[in-house]
Amino acid sequence: MSSVLGTATVAGTSAPVTDDRGRVRPGWNPFSPGAASGPRAAGPLARRPVRVALGLVVPALLLLAWQWATATGRVAPYQLPSPASVWTAAVDLAERGLLGPYVAISTQRVLLGFLAGAALGLALGSLVGLSRLAGALLEPALAALRAVPSLAWVPLLILWLKLGEDSKITLVAIGAFFPVYTTVVAALRHVDPHLVEAGRAYGLRGPRLLGGVQLPAALPAVVAGLRLGMAQAWLFLVAAELIASSMGLGFLLTDSGQNGRVDRILLAIVLLALLGKTTDALIGLAEKRLLRRWS
Repeated sequence: MSSVLGTATVAGTSAPVTDDRGRVRPGWNPFSPGAASGPRAAGPLARRPVRVALGLVVPALLLLAWQWATATGRVAPYQLPSPASVWTAAVDLAERGLLGPYVAISTQRVLLGFLAGAALGLALGSLVGLSRLAGALLEPALAALRAVPSLAWVPLLILWLKLGEDSKITLVAIGAFFPVYTTVVAALRHVDPHLVEAGRAYGLRGPRLLGGVQLPAALPAVVAGLRLGMAQAWLFLVAAELIASSMGLGFLLTDSGQNGRVDRILLAIVLLALLGKTTDALIGLAEKRLLRRWS
């Protein structure tokens, strides 16, 4: 059954809208990822500046509440320094040449560990998600290891890899691995079997089928796993730097706690939040490009 809408023909209920030459018209196609259809696409929230402004509302309110609590004396300065005091601490560390290296070394550890852990998570997740034999062999052991707390790995890694960068990056990689692995396994197991059969009909097998059909179909779930893996990487980084480090934001937290510098503790927390949000946003941008490429 079909109906005519101007020069566009809609075939059935799920076919793309085409013009008289058979070309897809994205603006008319409600099933296209880039279609501008429905109230959600037409509303103000579809505009990026509006979403950015709304996203800044809660941080601005928290900052105002923080300033009000410290300015009115509701909270003692030794418990909660003012935002100006935290800014002064940041300027002081920057002038002493410490803030930049602390941020840089922590970011480097997270990125290296995340890349290693995410790559391994994608590989093992794909293997377990597509092979029943691999699932039977690996899933029970990996599920048990996933339950091990991050701090439990620290003494073992220090014993094996000493106090250098290898132990910290390995711990971060462990943190990034499990969210990616878990989401990839679940996503691949729920890929539409008709898509897989269509790929095989075109002669795709093994890695070509995985890269050409299965991973693109599971892309939103895989990206969600990567974002969780990145967040977990920052958590495991702090665990590593709290115990065995002489540089980095985790070390800044430990050193400031021992010296009673609450302003620097808050500074480290704010920086970790900003860096975590920045890396998450970068993964989001990569997701949009991949969706445009594979949609």
